[in-house]
Amino acid sequence: MLYNQINPHPELKDYIDAYWAVSGNGKELKIEKILPDTCVDIIFNLGDDCVTDNGRYTLQNEKVYLVGTMKGFKENKIKPNANLLGIRFKPGAFSVFYKFGSLYEITDQTIELEKKIAPDLQQTIQYSTTYFDHFLLGKLAKPKHGLFPIIADIQKNKGQINVNILAQRHFITIRQLERYFKQYVGVSPKEFINLVRYQYTLPIIQHKSPFQSLSDIAFECGYYDHAHMANEIKRYTGLPPSRI
Repeated sequence: MLYNQINPHPELKDYIDAYWAVSGNGKELKIEKILPDTCVDIIFNLGDDCVTDNGRYTLQNEKVYLVGTMKGFKENKIKPNANLLGIRFKPGAFSVFYKFGSLYEITDQTIELEKKIAPDLQQTIQYSTTYFDHFLLGKLAKPKHGLFPIIADIQKNKGQINVNILAQRHFITIRQLERYFKQYVGVSPKEFINLVRYQYTLPIIQHKSPFQSLSDIAFECGYYDHAHMANEIKRYTGLPPSRI
């Protein structure tokens, strides 16, 4: 399996995390584990059908899909002639380009994107990420919410912040915060905070020194104890910290 990532046009960098491509190696079926990243993706399947969502859904050839924010890992079966292209939107950024009822409705789900609102498939095949830039720059609009400073605050604090404090700091009620996060991010603010904390914790575990204990990392990253961290890491990756 081959993976490639391309940066978007500079004017899109605040909203688009990356364009990406996954292709098979032409020899054998591969199982790819996808970990939650707080993002929403549009995926184009230009190759063989791809089984995703732990076997529950199939991405069919020459169709376009929307993947909601993930709260747990999923496995994809990448066939030898797989060819997937994706647009990864930063948290809260999908609504800058699209009108959508609530991303909470598709959390942990994959749905087919209607042709009338999806990027053109033939243009994608011909021009790839150059067309993505052109398409998205044409749809770029003023943000419909004020979540970006709040999301940045959570990320700056590495997920070690309380929802109550967050609401007070940004002069918003907890009820409004809950509603906006579910609508424009796809998860509650508490779940988002937990996801961000896990994102910062995972590489620390992966690259820990022989002198670091998992308990030390747990306290450093804001978990109550080792057991709390272990449960969270396993929930998001399917593995305990000792096997990461």
